[in-house]
Amino acid sequence: MRLDKFLKISRLLKRRTLAAQACKLRAVKVNGLEAKASKQVKEGDILELDMASVYLKVKVERVPQGCVSKKDAQSLYSLLEERKKDWREELWE
Repeated sequence: MRLDKFLKISRLLKRRTLAAQACKLRAVKVNGLEAKASKQVKEGDILELDMASVYLKVKVERVPQGCVSKKDAQSLYSLLEERKKDWREELWE
């Protein structure tokens, strides 16, 4: 499954277009490497999302064949790390 579609179906990002934009802005990594929206995601991959207000690191647990319900979306990945970012801290780096 494509990376942008997985990010949308798993509800890590709200829309597929946002997922594609995040990839274009190099805010998404797969297994430590910057990834395009068309990158194929498989079980066991480590995804890193470095967004404006939060950094997420997740492990892909399963790749669905189609859409999943909202309550089942979190079963697609396991959260390895989550950091909230404060924009004021970035000003001083």
